[in-house]
Amino acid sequence: MGAHTAPALDDLLYAASTIFGALGRGLLCLSRELRIVHASSELDRILGAGGADAVLGRPVEEVLGPELFGPQGTLRRALEAGEQREGWGATLQAGSLSPRRVSLSAAPIPHEAGGRCDPRVSYVVVLRPAEEAEASGGGDPTVFAGIVARSGPMLRIFRLIENLEESEATVLLTGESGTGKELVARAIHQHSPRRQGPFVAVNCGALPGELLESEMFGHVRGAFTGAVRDRVGRFEAAAGGTLFLDEVGDLPLPLQVKLLRVLQERTFERVGESVTRRSDVRVIAATNLDLRRAVQEGRFRDDLYYRLRVVPIEIPPLRERRADVEILARHLLRKVSARHGRSLLFAPDALRAMLRYPWPGNVRELENALEYAVAVCRSQTIHAEDLPAEILEEKPAGNELQAPDERARLRAALEAHHWRRDEAATALGMSRTTLWRKMRELALTS
Repeated sequence: MGAHTAPALDDLLYAASTIFGALGRGLLCLSRELRIVHASSELDRILGAGGADAVLGRPVEEVLGPELFGPQGTLRRALEAGEQREGWGATLQAGSLSPRRVSLSAAPIPHEAGGRCDPRVSYVVVLRPAEEAEASGGGDPTVFAGIVARSGPMLRIFRLIENLEESEATVLLTGESGTGKELVARAIHQHSPRRQGPFVAVNCGALPGELLESEMFGHVRGAFTGAVRDRVGRFEAAAGGTLFLDEVGDLPLPLQVKLLRVLQERTFERVGESVTRRSDVRVIAATNLDLRRAVQEGRFRDDLYYRLRVVPIEIPPLRERRADVEILARHLLRKVSARHGRSLLFAPDALRAMLRYPWPGNVRELENALEYAVAVCRSQTIHAEDLPAEILEEKPAGNELQAPDERARLRAALEAHHWRRDEAATALGMSRTTLWRKMRELALTS
């Protein structure tokens, strides 16, 4: 088995490529600057024809992602400290070739081997397709299009996204607020035939209906008061790419009709204009509402519901994927610390507290908690005392929260605000986290 490489790499390197190739492994050799100076031809099998040539000479962070190999990346820091790491997952990507999820191990070349190996090689990365690692019982922490996970439910979502890479079907993402629906939408876009096109997001719950229609479809000058010039809408801005409709459950009924027409006929008009325009977008929608219930209550059109959920993907809450909490916390801590120009670690008591806590606000709450911890921590190590107080609270004792009138009060507020928890919490005069906790204790769901 041959290899694609810069000239004059030694025979030992070719032999290593051949040996790893016989085992179904790809080999990348990196310079001290973490640029790829050798890529075995096994990458042609993993990425497709031309894969090895496509990655050669590129910084490894462009090929395997900045989360692992960027300036604050987990594996970069380990390699530069002379340490090896085994059993990590990442997305391997190169140019227009379809990205592939891979399992990888990385190690520095020992100094004593310098005389027996090409002097340009400081580090090696060995990789194989992730599905092969999973079939052999692997549970690697995986970075997939910016999403960090190791739990079975999330790895199954990653596999589904890979299976959709040749599809342009409409996708409906469901899940609680803060679970990362937009990140999943971006991952679907990056693993689709439209990945070279734009990814455009619009929040359907952020604007009143008349402004939202203009936001989505655009308008012409004079269409309404304040329309002083023509404006391109998000459907036109996303041409050739993906349009992400967040909080689609909040879409007013008149706009639901217009969206249904776009999905059925792929045409629309700007506000105030009679010219029919063609739509060239792939739609991914997301909601934290129970759309089936909304359909039953007449708040959401059943025909639009079925048009949107061609491919339904439910993202589980963080409390149902405990295996992700620690690696997510470490990943987010690196990101938050870097923003503050710091490099922090977790003490064991902080990790224990985070693993016990149910995270009703999901990943968003976890990141906010770490923002707080980084702000108040005065040492290089985050301890439990640096975390927000609610994470350290014991479960309330007594039966007062089980009282029927308390449950009825919460349900009434949630229903009055269409189960929008942020708004219900404000109306009840409590924090969103407190509302989540009470809902959990009372088994209160929509």
